[in-house]
Amino acid sequence: MPADVPASSDWPGKRLGLPESGPRSIGRIGRRLVGILIDWGIAYAIVFLFLRPDPFGFKNLAVFAILELVFLIVLNGSIGHLVVGLRVVPIVPGLLGWWRPLLRTVLLSLFIPAVIFDRDNRGLHDRWAGTVLVRR
Repeated sequence: MPADVPASSDWPGKRLGLPESGPRSIGRIGRRLVGILIDWGIAYAIVFLFLRPDPFGFKNLAVFAILELVFLIVLNGSIGHLVVGLRVVPIVPGLLGWWRPLLRTVLLSLFIPAVIFDRDNRGLHDRWAGTVLVRR
């Protein structure tokens, strides 16, 4: 079997040394979608309640990005991540730091890197930032 074709017994995160299920396993798509919907809902609510909404949604994107960045730096996960039991960790053991959340948030805000992902379910935004979204 070629090296680039995963075996049937492989699971997302196996190549990264992560378990198949339970804590520290790769966060699956369902949790990710619910988490990002929560984050977007919070951003929309803040803009609607405290700012004047704009027709292009740039304020929504700015509030979303600020919330993502602050919560990633402080708690290793956005509000949505934490609600659904996920957190962002670096691939290399150590602290997440500030630059990984910044790069990840900028790329996530561009949208396209987030929807292109590998067999470990890591989007380009996570790959380029050297992070992975895992279950708590």
